[in-house]
Amino acid sequence: MKILPEHFARGAYVYVRQSTADQLANNPESRRRQYGLADRARDLGWSDVTVIDDDLGRSGSGVSRPGFEKLLAAICEGRVGAVLAIEVSRLARNGRDWHTLIEFCGLVGTIIIDEDGIYEPRHPNDRMLLGMKGTMSELELSILRARSLEALKAKARRGELFLTVAVGYVKSRHDRIEMDPDQRVREALALVFKRFSELQSIRQVHLALRNEGIMLPAICYTREAGRSIVWKLPVYNTVHHILTNPIYGGAYTFGRTCSRVTIEEGRKRIVRGFRRERADWEVLIPDHHEGYLSWADFERNQRLIADNATSKGMMPRGAMRKGELLLGGLLRCGHCGRKLHVCYSGSNGNTGRYNCRGALINHGTDPCIGFGSLRVDQAIGAEVLERLQPLGIEAALTAVKASNQQVNEKRHQVTLALEQARYEAAHAQRQYDAVDPDNRLVAGELERRWNVALTLVRERQAELDALDSRKPEASDDNERLEILRMGADLSEAWNHPKATSVTRKRIIRAVVREIVVRIDDDQIKMMVHWQGGDHTALAVRQNKAGHHRWSSPPDLEPLIRTLARQLPDRDIASLLNRLGKVTGRQNGWTQSRICSFRNQHGIEVYKAGERVTRGEHTMQEAAEMLGVRPMAVLRMIRAGHLPAEQYCKGAPWVIRRDDIERPDIKHHAESGMRRPLSKLSDQRTMTFQ
Repeated sequence: MKILPEHFARGAYVYVRQSTADQLANNPESRRRQYGLADRARDLGWSDVTVIDDDLGRSGSGVSRPGFEKLLAAICEGRVGAVLAIEVSRLARNGRDWHTLIEFCGLVGTIIIDEDGIYEPRHPNDRMLLGMKGTMSELELSILRARSLEALKAKARRGELFLTVAVGYVKSRHDRIEMDPDQRVREALALVFKRFSELQSIRQVHLALRNEGIMLPAICYTREAGRSIVWKLPVYNTVHHILTNPIYGGAYTFGRTCSRVTIEEGRKRIVRGFRRERADWEVLIPDHHEGYLSWADFERNQRLIADNATSKGMMPRGAMRKGELLLGGLLRCGHCGRKLHVCYSGSNGNTGRYNCRGALINHGTDPCIGFGSLRVDQAIGAEVLERLQPLGIEAALTAVKASNQQVNEKRHQVTLALEQARYEAAHAQRQYDAVDPDNRLVAGELERRWNVALTLVRERQAELDALDSRKPEASDDNERLEILRMGADLSEAWNHPKATSVTRKRIIRAVVREIVVRIDDDQIKMMVHWQGGDHTALAVRQNKAGHHRWSSPPDLEPLIRTLARQLPDRDIASLLNRLGKVTGRQNGWTQSRICSFRNQHGIEVYKAGERVTRGEHTMQEAAEMLGVRPMAVLRMIRAGHLPAEQYCKGAPWVIRRDDIERPDIKHHAESGMRRPLSKLSDQRTMTFQ
C-alpha cells in the first residue's frame, strides 16, 4: 500500500485550476470534476481535506500562480499528506513547476493522486512515471499551441479570421464582413472621418463632437444579449481608434500587436498589446472589403496623425498650436537639423520669434539660430498664395457648399437618433400588447420599458426642436458672391479681418511639408518642401540687432542728439511735432517719449546755461548783446556778415560769442540801428507802455 498512516495524519489538498476565463464561463463540467476530488479524498480515508482554487482562470505554463505557491508552502511545512488533481496538466504545464513539486513531495513523503492512480515520488519507478507525464503534458501544450497558431495564421492570410469585428461592421457568410446595415451607425462613423479632414487633429475632432453633443456607437457584449450597439459621448481613445484602425480603410490586418515575455521574481510575465510597426504586421490585405474611406485617404490620415505627434522624434512637425506665428512645427534648422521653437514676447504676446534651442535644451550649449517671424511669415504666405491662386474659385465653391451642409450635420444625427428611439418605443409597445394584461408580473415590467422608451422619444424630439429654434439662416446670395469674389483674389481672403491665424496655418500645412532654414550673410535662406515633392528657395533680409518693425527712422537719433544740446525735452517734442516727425509706432512726440529715447541712446539731458558755458548764444541773446532787434541779427546772418548755424528748420540759431564781439559785427549792428525802418519819411515810431 502506498497510502500509509503517516499520510492520513496530515491533510489532503485538492488543487483546482482552469486556464482561461472562457473555460470558467463555458466549461463548468471540468470544474465540477475537480471539486469532486474532495469526496474521493474522504472516501480514501482523509478527514481533513483542503481545496485550493486560487488559480482559476490562470495558465499553468509558468506564470505566477498564488494557489500553486500556497500548495508548495504547505508541502514544505509538512502539512500535506496527499495532493489530488484530475490530471498532471492541472498541477503544472511546465517542467520547472512540475519537477519542483515532485522534488518537494519526495523530500517530505507526500503522495500524488490523479484519476489514473496513486504515485509515491520517493519510489524510482513512480518518480520516472511522474516525470514522463509532466514532459508529455508540457509537449502536448506546445504542440497544441503551435497547431492552433498556425491554423489561425493560415486563416488570417486568407483574410477570413475575425476574432472580433469593429463597430460599423458585421460578420456575413463565408467568413467575410460588411458594413453595418444601421444607417445611424454608418453616418456617425462617416462624420468622424469628415471632421478629421476639416480639423486635422484627433483632439479637435473629439472636442468638436463633445461640444455638439454628437454620440458615437460602441460595442457592448453581454451574456444575455450578446453583441449590441450602445451610444455614448465620445472619449479621446474612441476617436483615436476609429481614425487609426485600418479596417475602416477597407483593409484586413492581422498581427498589429504582439506580446512580450519578461521574468519577474522568477516567474514568467506576459504583457500583451504592444503595437508593431506596419512593416512588421503579419498580414495586410488592402481593398479587402468596403471601407468608410479609401486606403489612400487612410494612409494620408496616418501621416497627418504621425506629424501631429509632438516630441516623438526629430521628423514630426507636431500639431497646430495657439498663437499668431504661422510656421510653428514646419521650420527645421539647416545648420543642426533640429526643429525650431516658437516663442512670444511683448505686452500683447503677439511678438514672436523662431529659435533653434535644441542644443541649449539637450546639452546646455549656445543656441543655434534665431530670427523674427514677420518677414518670414509674409514671404511664405505670399508664396503659398501664388501657388494656390489658380484653385481659388474651386475652394470658394467648396466653401459655399460646406457652409450649407454643416448647418444640417447635427440636426441629421439627432433625427436618426429620434427614428431609432421611435422604433424602440414601438417595439416595446408591441411587446406590451402581446402579453396578457392580467399577468401583472410580466405586463408591469413591459409597461415600465415602454414608458422609458417614450421618455427617450420625448427627449430626442425636444433636442430636435431646440436645434430648429436656433438654426442659423442659410447664406444668402450676397454672402455667396462675397465668398466667390474672395476666391478669385486669395490675397484679399488671406488678409480679411475674419481670417484667423488658425485658418492660415491650415492652408500652409495643407501644401507645405517642411521648411529648412539657414542664416548666411545677414539673410534668412529658406528651402520650402511642398507636399507634392517640389522645392522652392526663398530668401529674406534679417534684421540687425536692435532693428525691428517699430524702429525709429535712422535720421532721428542725430537730430535729437543735436537738439538736446540746445533745448529741453518739452521744446524738442514741440519742434519734432511741427516738423512732422513721428515715433517708430507712428505716434506723436511728448516730453516723456523724448526722455525715453535719450535714455535708450545714451543722450544727456539739456542743462540750463550749458550753451553760455560753451560760448554759444541764440539769436535773441545775440540781439541783446548787440543792442539791436532780433530781425537785425537775422538780416546779418542771411547777408553772411554774422556766422551762425541752424541744424534744421525751426531749430534755434547758434551764434558763437567770439563772432558777436568782432568789431565788424558791431559796426554792422550800429549801421542797422541808424537805418530807418521804412522808406517813408513821415513814418512815426510808436512806443508801447
